[in-house]
Amino acid sequence: MDYAVQVKDLRKVYRVGEEKVVALDNISLTIEPGEICCILGTSGSGKTTLLNLLAGLEKPTRGEIYLLGKPVHKMDERQLAHFRQRYLGFIFQAYHLLPALTALENVSLPLAFRGVDRRTRQREARRILTDVGLSKHLLHRPTQMSGGQQQRVGIARAFVGNPPLVFADEPTGNLDSVTTREIMNLITGLAAKHRQTLLIVTHDQDVAAYASKIVHILDGRIERIESN
Repeated sequence: MDYAVQVKDLRKVYRVGEEKVVALDNISLTIEPGEICCILGTSGSGKTTLLNLLAGLEKPTRGEIYLLGKPVHKMDERQLAHFRQRYLGFIFQAYHLLPALTALENVSLPLAFRGVDRRTRQREARRILTDVGLSKHLLHRPTQMSGGQQQRVGIARAFVGNPPLVFADEPTGNLDSVTTREIMNLITGLAAKHRQTLLIVTHDQDVAAYASKIVHILDGRIERIESN
């Protein structure tokens, strides 16, 4: 079976004026299907750059990236867009919900991009919103919900349709400690239930504790990898 994520000798260099800034250097990593993995590092450590490369939002200077056995580093923009729509879910720190849409419409949107019919995508959106505890908020817009509720909508959107790989970028960065625990229990519970691979990027040690594998990154390099 292919790894869910496989990175080989990854390097990313940015040119700033006349200087070259090495954001990532010699990164090699594997994540098993169904594993909950955390990339842990401080601001500027390279963790967000790594996530952007994995998601195909940036191209590596050198190295190879395979998601679900597919060579992301070789894909063009059209192929990347299709791959993300079909196989990836994303949870963001800032939620990134569309303010004019209801919770139901925000969550069903990824399925619309996949060509799922309206009746099916509304049924699936209702199901996952109920799973995250928002059955009474289906027709609420983001401005009518708390931060924790908005993040639950974001989680539902990421998990709708059961994508095999879910990326979470600082998913609790805007939340208090109590809501953080609720959200992390929810995210990890959903991933475990459907055997989805979950990759969390964070600076928070408490969030990292939810992962089965923690990849410590510092100054663009993997410092160490530990198992929980």
